Amino acid sequence: MAGSPASMTPPAATLQEMLDSFSLQQLACTYCHAVDRRDYRLLRSLYHDDAIDDHGPVFCGGPDAYVAWLPSMLARWSATTHLIHNSLFLFDGDRADGQLSATAYHRTLDGRQEIIAHGRYLDRYERRGGVWRFFRRSLVLDWAEARGAPQGGDAATAEDGIALGRASAEDPVYQRLPLFAAQRTP
Repeated sequence: MAGSPASMTPPAATLQEMLDSFSLQQLACTYCHAVDRRDYRLLRSLYHDDAIDDHGPVFCGGPDAYVAWLPSMLARWSATTHLIHNSLFLFDGDRADGQLSATAYHRTLDGRQEIIAHGRYLDRYERRGGVWRFFRRSLVLDWAEARGAPQGGDAATAEDGIALGRASAEDPVYQRLPLFAAQRTP
C-alpha cells in the first residue's frame, strides 16, 4: 500500500496485492519462456524503455541492448531451461521489489555438458498504464555446477515418439497451443 512501509512480516494481503503478485509471477515466467524459446520480441516487451538489466560483468544496459546481446550468448547452448522457484514481492503503490530464486540449465552445443546456475533475480518493477514491467533487473549467482550430460540410455529421443523442445519458433508449444502460436511473430 502506498504510504505504508514495505514489510516482510506475514501480511494480511489485500486483493490488489494478490493480483499484483500474480502479475509479477506471470512476468517472471514469461521472461523464462521468452529466453528459452528465443522469442526476443516478447522478451523486449517485458521491460520499460528506460529499464536496466544487469547480468554482472557480462552485460549491463538497457533492454534494446540486452535483447541485441542475448542471441550471441545463447548461441553457445543447444538448450536452456530457466525456472523460478520462490518469489517474494514487496509493494509500494505502483512500484515493487522482488527476489526470485532461480535455476538456469544450459546444455552445450555438443550435448556433452550441462552448466547449472543457481541464483536469484533482484528486480524492481513499475506499473505504468496499469501494466507491470521490469524497471531494474539484476542477477545474483549463489552457486553453479558443471556436469556431464546424460548420453543415450534413458534420454528421450524423437524416435521414442516424444516431441523434442526447440529453442526457436519451431518448438511444439507453438504447434500444439494456438494461443501461444498467435503471440509469436515468425
